[in-house]
Amino acid sequence: MKAMPVGELKTHFSEVLETVKQGNKIGILYGRTKRPVAMIVPYVEEKVMNRKIGILDGKITIAFRDNFEINPEELD
Repeated sequence: MKAMPVGELKTHFSEVLETVKQGNKIGILYGRTKRPVAMIVPYVEEKVMNRKIGILDGKITIAFRDNFEINPEELD
C-alpha cells in the first residue's frame, strides 16, 4: 500500500485513480504529522443475494395498542 499527503493527492489525483483501478490501495496522510486518516480502495461490485421475503410470515404477530403514538424525533 502506498500513502501520500493530501497536497500530493490533489496534485496527482488522476494518476492515483489509475493506480487504484489497477487494484492498489492508497492511504491518505493529513497534517504536519502526516497522520493516516483515510484510504482509497478499488471498487468491488457486490453480489446481490436473494432474500426470502416474509420469512416470519405466520410465525409472529405484531399488534399496536390503541393509544400508540410516535413523533418524528423518535424516528431519528
